Order: sequence, then structure tokens, then C-alpha cells
Amino acid sequence: MRLPRLLLAAPHSGAGKTTAALALLLALRDRGLKVQPFKVGPDYIDPTHLEGASGRRPYNLDGFFLDEEGLLALFRHGARGADLALVEGVMGLFDGKDPLGRVGSTAQVAALLRAPVVLVVDAGGMAGSIAPLALGFARHHPGVRVVGVIANRVGSERHAEILKEALAAHGLPLLGWLPKDPALELPERHLGLVLAGEAEPDWEALRTLPRLDLEGLLRLAQEAPPLPEAPPFLPEKAPPRLRVAYAWDRAFRFYYPEALELLEALGAELIPFSPLEDEALPQAEALLLGGGYPELFAERLSENGAMRSAVRAFPGPIVAECGGYMYLSEGLWVGERFFPMVGLAPGEARMADLPVLGYREVEALKDTPVARKGERLKGHEFHYARLPPSPSPAWRRVGGEEVEGWTDGRVLASFVHLYLPARPEAARRLLAQGGSGHFQK
Repeated sequence: MRLPRLLLAAPHSGAGKTTAALALLLALRDRGLKVQPFKVGPDYIDPTHLEGASGRRPYNLDGFFLDEEGLLALFRHGARGADLALVEGVMGLFDGKDPLGRVGSTAQVAALLRAPVVLVVDAGGMAGSIAPLALGFARHHPGVRVVGVIANRVGSERHAEILKEALAAHGLPLLGWLPKDPALELPERHLGLVLAGEAEPDWEALRTLPRLDLEGLLRLAQEAPPLPEAPPFLPEKAPPRLRVAYAWDRAFRFYYPEALELLEALGAELIPFSPLEDEALPQAEALLLGGGYPELFAERLSENGAMRSAVRAFPGPIVAECGGYMYLSEGLWVGERFFPMVGLAPGEARMADLPVLGYREVEALKDTPVARKGERLKGHEFHYARLPPSPSPAWRRVGGEEVEGWTDGRVLASFVHLYLPARPEAARRLLAQGGSGHFQK
């Protein structure tokens, strides 16, 4: 497989990878190129902005969820019809599940894709020191090829010249720079950036303020070597045989696109609905309640009693993740105010000051809509909410004794965002459960 590609990484979180990625996507798109964006790691938010800049659906590349063959298959699947692929990294280049960044890191994906790496450096308080910093990253791992630097938060043209000279002395080009300008700052909240559609980036600033060496970047992208062939990422598409309703509005929208595509390939007809605005569920045999920000819309969700009743009365299998778990609970506390929720899952959710986050491999303690007792699935957690210990936990964390979530066999409610493509059998089970009529009243 031959496809020009670049990977944007950084020494640490907050260096400006997303800003640089958006600026580069816009510049390449304005040149008439079809650029396919990818995001390393379990991220639902940054991809919404990458889609806005590229006009193409981004996909997540994660070495904890998928093995090498699976990652190559997903990369090939996502890049269909593209002229170039741009991969935005996660955290620092060598940050991952383990201290050496061997699993779940940007470096792991860069090595697998044989992608030239452009290091995005926050140069706001830096001059000549950019060279040893970038050089250390360039020499750290023989399988990760750092080909140049984009400097962020640069104070002036003269500052950029100093950075360029310092890097050139060690054979590293400055491939672009972004000025220190409030117009380039992306709005954030407690789980990261604000979703696209709620507060848009300043697209005009992202088009005009960055100074990018597009010719140099394109040349490096075209130097990426060919990749080995990979099997199809999805099975051959089956005809629709089951309706799956999934929550999709401002409060709930955290889904991996490749997971939804897997369900469709297996025969699901996906029907979106809004717990905020709709008063009734669509006709469906299974129900998905993804993650999101129910705490920001708690009053409206609570006021929509018709929808809460409809979800409570739904007879088929339900899978609720993170924000969906909070919605299924007895209620949600936001500060000192309590908002009743669906009431299917026991306990009241409260927001805490510190997040729970990390990769998870979990083992089913009971039969659920996506797993039989003893089966294992992969996912991740990132949330500030807490619920009391469950009287009927769904999962045990592999490698520990911690239990999590709630299930009665028909309903699975958990803070773990499952990655269904890592175990397609889980998606098949969900559709089989919905289509069996076993839970119909």
C-alpha cells in the first residue's frame, strides 16, 4: 500500500498538536487534496475538529486495542480514496500504557505505519534549547523517524528565525510555525477540548496565521515507504436485519466510528435519537447510550420525562457507557442540585474533582448483551463522575480485583468505553441478543 502520510507528535500534552493538525488539514484541503485524518488513542473529541477541517470522518488508531494487522487494516480502511493521511498523536510521543511507550503510544503507531514524524514543540519560552529537545526525540528510538519540527506559540518572525537556525545546525528543518495568538487557542472543558459544533475554532485564523512549509511537508509525506497489505477491516456487509437506536445529541455522542461501521456491516440499521429533544424512542430492537456530557444538560434530560420513561420501558438489550451509565442511574448530582434520571441502574452519580482514566481490559462477571461470563473485552475510562459500589457488577478488571459497572443480563451499564472492533464477537452477540426476542415483553 502506497500512501503519502505524516504523523504529528509532541514532547507532551498541550503543545499544540490539534491546532497544528487543523492548520495543516485546512492548507492541504485548500490545495485540493483529499486528506484523511486519524487520531492516536481513545479520543472522541479531537476527531470532531479534525473532521471539520478535513471534511472526512477520522478514525482512532490505538495499539492497545488492536494488534499490528488490525491497525494496518483500519488505516487502509480509513484512507480509502485519500491523497494523503495525517495522523495526530496523543500526549507525548513516547507516552503510553507502559513507561517505555511500547503499547498505546504515538511512537508505537508511528513505527507501525513507518510514518515520518513532525514534532510539534511549544516554543513559547524557548530559543536555542529547541534543538537538543528535538534532537533527543529524533534519536530516542530507531524505528521512529522524526523529520522536522513545527513550532507553536512563536513570539515573532525573529523568534522563528532563531528556532530555525538552532534546528538547522543539527540537521532538523523547521517545517512551520504558529504565532502566539489567542485566535489559535482552542476552547477546553474538563474532558478536553470543547466538541466541534459547540464552539468552533477560528477557521480564518487557522488559515492565515500559521506559517507552514507545505512543499517540505508534502515532500516528506511522499517519502513514506510502502506498507504491507492487510486484510479487510470489516466483514462483508450483511443486509440490514436489526434496528439499533443510539443516543446522538449534544449530551451523548461518544462513539468510535469504526465500531458503528462494524455494527452496520454485521446487519444493524443504526437509528439516531435525542434524549434531550425526542419524547419517544424510534422503533428498534437494541439500544446504545454512548458517553458524553450529561452533567452539562442534566436539567433538560431530567425534564424530558417522556424519554426517561421510554428508555425505562424499553424491552430489548441496552448498552450504556460512561455518560450513558449516568443517564441510566437513579439520578445525577450537579453541585447541590439533584436531577432524577432513568432509574434502571442503581445509585446516584456525583461529579468529583479528579478524573478516573486509563486503558481497561475487563472480564465479564455475568452474561451481558456483549459478553458471556468470563469473556474479556478492551476499552478505556475517562470520567469525573462516581457511582456507589454496584450490587450486581458487570466487570472485573483483568490483573486486579476491582469490579465495575452494573448488569442484570439485559442491561449493561458501565464507565468503560468498549472498543468493539477489538472483539467483533461482542458486536455479533449484541445483535443476536436484540434479534432473538428473548427480552421482548
